[in-house]
Amino acid sequence: MTAVPDVPAARTRTAVVTGASSGIGAATARRLAADGYRVVLAARRKDRIEALAAELPDAEAYQLDVTDRAAVDAFAAHLGERHESVDVLVNNAGGALGADPVATGDPADWRTMYEVNVLGVLNVTQALLPALTASGDGTVVVVSSTAGHGTYEGGGGYVAAKHGAHVIAETLRLELCGEPVRVIEIAPGMVRTDEFATTRFRGDAAKAAKVYEGVAEPLTADDVADTVGWAVTRPAHVNIDLLVVRPRAQAANHKVHRTA
Repeated sequence: MTAVPDVPAARTRTAVVTGASSGIGAATARRLAADGYRVVLAARRKDRIEALAAELPDAEAYQLDVTDRAAVDAFAAHLGERHESVDVLVNNAGGALGADPVATGDPADWRTMYEVNVLGVLNVTQALLPALTASGDGTVVVVSSTAGHGTYEGGGGYVAAKHGAHVIAETLRLELCGEPVRVIEIAPGMVRTDEFATTRFRGDAAKAAKVYEGVAEPLTADDVADTVGWAVTRPAHVNIDLLVVRPRAQAANHKVHRTA
């Protein structure tokens, strides 16, 4: 068991958010900044995270592909040089590709989804875990999905990947029992963002729109960010193991109320 060092109350705490260039990641960065964190924005699209960092009171943009382990290790070394501590890691980078049945799904799409949703979480968590532990009060957040807790037709590859992310969170929590690190999983249901469904359907705006057709109020990125922020800011002894958040119109992955 690792001894818990004293944590100076006055120091500014640092939060790392992956996939911070848009959607839930960007909204989470804004929420944590509002909560007083120094936020490190990590994503592939440098222009977007630099623009967001300029909006926030104390933020840094770092271009990063979470599937590139060498780049992730360099990122961890950079954080060690630049920041007094790393207190929170929000593993948000992820995404879906395609909605084909298992019989005809593209293995390349499945591989891409596994690499970003599972290996990306593994890479960043492994690289930053020593710093999170050394902080004396670290938090790892995995933004998974209700897809990681229930299957649906046409979602095989994404569901498998998000199940992998869920298992990382669940296993890590067991393995870190007794260490000064919380492991939180936030599993959103139907969230309408600018890019998720459009990316999934490779830019087909009509297909993307049908996902939300007739749903008056799907979740927004801010709804999920609010949930992440609430979980992270609980007292240090409180661990929100798993929080599933859906819009009222969605009772399950396969059951959604839609107006005519």
